[in-house]
Amino acid sequence: MSQVLDIERCDLDIKKNSSSHHTELYGEKRLIVRRGQPFNIILHLSPGSKHFTPGKTSFTLIVETGPLPRKESDTKVSFSLRESTVDTEWSASATNEPSGNAVHVSISSSPDAPIGLYSLTVDQEGQKTSLGQFTLLFNAWCPRDAVYMRSETKRQEYVLSQHGQVYRGTHKRIKGMPWNFGQFDSGILDICLKLLDENPKFVSDADKDCSARRNPVYVTRVLSAMINSNDDRGVLVGEWYDFSGGVHPGKWIGSGDILRRWAESGPVRYGQCWVFAALACTVSRALGIPCRVVTNFGSAHDTDANLVIENLYDEDGEKISDDSIWNFHVWVDSWMTRPDLGDKFDGWQASDPTPQETSEGVFCCGPASLNAIKEGELTKKYDAPFIFAEVNADVVDKVRLSTGEFVELSGSTTSVGRFISTKAVGSDDRHDITHQYKYPEGSKEERLVYEKAKHNNKLQQRGEEPGLQLKIKLADNMIVGSNFEVFAVLTNNFKDAKTCKVLFFAKAVSYNGKLGEVCGFAVDTMEVPPGEEKRLPLKVKYKQYGKAITPDRLIQLSAITINKETAEYHKAEKTIVLDEPEIQIKLVGEPRVNQPVTAELTLVNPVPEKLQDCSFTIEGVGLTHGKPITAEIGAVGPSQEAKASIKFIPNSAGSSKLLVNFDSDKLRNIKSFISVAVKE
Repeated sequence: MSQVLDIERCDLDIKKNSSSHHTELYGEKRLIVRRGQPFNIILHLSPGSKHFTPGKTSFTLIVETGPLPRKESDTKVSFSLRESTVDTEWSASATNEPSGNAVHVSISSSPDAPIGLYSLTVDQEGQKTSLGQFTLLFNAWCPRDAVYMRSETKRQEYVLSQHGQVYRGTHKRIKGMPWNFGQFDSGILDICLKLLDENPKFVSDADKDCSARRNPVYVTRVLSAMINSNDDRGVLVGEWYDFSGGVHPGKWIGSGDILRRWAESGPVRYGQCWVFAALACTVSRALGIPCRVVTNFGSAHDTDANLVIENLYDEDGEKISDDSIWNFHVWVDSWMTRPDLGDKFDGWQASDPTPQETSEGVFCCGPASLNAIKEGELTKKYDAPFIFAEVNADVVDKVRLSTGEFVELSGSTTSVGRFISTKAVGSDDRHDITHQYKYPEGSKEERLVYEKAKHNNKLQQRGEEPGLQLKIKLADNMIVGSNFEVFAVLTNNFKDAKTCKVLFFAKAVSYNGKLGEVCGFAVDTMEVPPGEEKRLPLKVKYKQYGKAITPDRLIQLSAITINKETAEYHKAEKTIVLDEPEIQIKLVGEPRVNQPVTAELTLVNPVPEKLQDCSFTIEGVGLTHGKPITAEIGAVGPSQEAKASIKFIPNSAGSSKLLVNFDSDKLRNIKSFISVAVKE
């Protein structure tokens, strides 16, 4: 006798499922669940339908994902009812509502299922009925999922938090910059899934790609390639020099605007490392992969893969080599197991979407296990040698004499990989994670790891000559727009007087270590008596540096001493970041849902010339409906206040952050934020 149920409609019970799966922030328009965890649906039966009888009535459920669902690829799975669900594979159980008019079905997905958009169908004796669609994500709450995290506070931070801090500057002047990840903003998850479908691996073999989406290692590597547009129709075009025809990277304050622009019209211009990393964090968290943004100060770019940064100079102090050290570089760490490497390499994995070098022919990098990097296990995929060099390369400075001979200026085993930083869990404080990437600098373990990583390439370590010491001393107040003085200080610890020529340069520099124009120069021949010091002052004037510096506001100071008679050379170098003016933020009106609030914004122009094309932009989750709001205010004279009042209407209650960016032709990348508590 037929036990086919006449199903009138299916209720996906979105509100309850969203709550139990930590997906309520995506909204209640569709079912979004995390894998390896049961979700419930309700089958409402038509009047007169046969009732569901446990043990007698049975049906099969079919879940399918991707354009070519196949059983062999685990992108199509059929499963019948059981007494109860199991947590190791797709399974289902059902109970009858007392009235007999509805059937409650509990469905558990496999903790190893591919993520993505699924269709759900019921098959009753060959009669198939569509029950709807759902989106399946990685699950940091499920112990069997590869991205499982034990700590609830860490899951709240690395999966659910929509705000972050991205650290920039130099290792002595670290500044946090607020960023709006906005992974739960309307439409963002769909864009993240579209990003996976635009990836060349999907285009060439959709079946294989969709099946591989079970693995967070695979998905993270795809994202590393797709966040930049170098080999594909990826999200962001990288640019470090000419920003015409696009948005300057310093203007972005959140990921949502960039992702929406990409979805509408393709690659977005322009990005630099912190924007690439923040986008990767947004997409990773949206898909359920725990992720954090990481900044490395003194980040080496090793072009020849020998784990040594060789800085070669001519006698005028001009650099003649390709290796470089970025003042800072930003990437992401994602949390997952590494069954391909062994469980000692589980945990945080570094990946870098900024296009620097190719990996397997594509501009991507990682994921590489932090444990592998720390232990110098550079045969472990992916791209461990490159990331190891970024945080732990040794540095050798040499000068080429007119004879062609190279003389060593100095060497360092400690200048690369400093104050590796990420936002602390549950606060806006900076958390130093250098110890997760390497042993303490100069320690026995760190040197052993370095030698192991060098694969027995012996590097002779040379110390600085203790007799003569060259240092750079800075001024106290170095705000952008001001003139200030710095000093090259030469100390003579010899018993005899020493005479040296001292060259002292100030040059504009980008955060990636690329030198720009000279914005100050001093030279003198000094005789330094034994046991004394002499100073060479250098006046750094806005008139010279103002047109040369980038929006990162970085200036590199380099001092070189030359004693040609004894062939003694010494070099000292410091990168300074100029202080930025503060943005004053004041809210007028009490923030309430659907009630207008005005943000009054003020910034004093610190530069001694008129700023053109001035604007303030605000953005905040639940505050600006997922889109930035900009107020153009035109020109602002020296020492005058740039002012704007921007109205916004909060659309959800709770605590959030209002991010503010100031932009102009001569002063960019000025950011601030305030916390906002929105009442019902």
